[in-house]
Amino acid sequence: MADPIATLSKEGDISIIKLDDGKANAFSYDMLSQVNELLAKVPRDSGALVITGREGLFSGGFDLKTLATGDMEKITKMVQLGYNLLLELFSFDRPIIAAVSGHSIALGLFVTCSADYRIAIDGKYVCQANEVRNNMDIPTQIMEILKARVDKKYFYPAVYHSDVYSVQESIKVGFIDEVVSEDQFMERVMEKAKELATLPHPFYANTKKTAQEDVRQKIADAIEKYENLTGLNK
Repeated sequence: MADPIATLSKEGDISIIKLDDGKANAFSYDMLSQVNELLAKVPRDSGALVITGREGLFSGGFDLKTLATGDMEKITKMVQLGYNLLLELFSFDRPIIAAVSGHSIALGLFVTCSADYRIAIDGKYVCQANEVRNNMDIPTQIMEILKARVDKKYFYPAVYHSDVYSVQESIKVGFIDEVVSEDQFMERVMEKAKELATLPHPFYANTKKTAQEDVRQKIADAIEKYENLTGLNK
């Protein structure tokens, strides 16, 4: 049996999902399936969730090898899982901290932006929504998350131009909340996770739902439209 490429561990009431395929940390069908299975094991009524990647790379986005096959059935199923993951994370009942352990690109960045708080490791790492530069558009189910996170001043260059930002620059853009030195990175992540874990249930969940309901519904509607267009709902 192959080693898992996503793992779940616990530290007190903090759940930690780590992505590590040993390569680009690409969101393949297998990676997405494993993450969704792990999410189902994370409590919705207590604690907090940390999502992190391997050293130097949070995620490089959707699996390019799958996209290059031209196999539309495989591609649409992978993409569907990716969209559903974003919705699940964005509307999760407990606080989510993205521990951005390196480069955060494309779907990796959108997963980052789906988290409630985003801490990046300091270093020569970048954040980029590179879709337009790679001859792809950004669909509603992703655009709504970007609109909720990206500062209006930087929205045009970050989204329309696919500009690349260092993790430090990503704070002013809205991708990242804080950058921490490598030697203190996970210590700070866990400190923040434990702080947010004290927020009481269901009041945190109810407040988050009220604040984000319009965006959440737009994402859900766009996913349903995608599934209808691709025949995944048949």
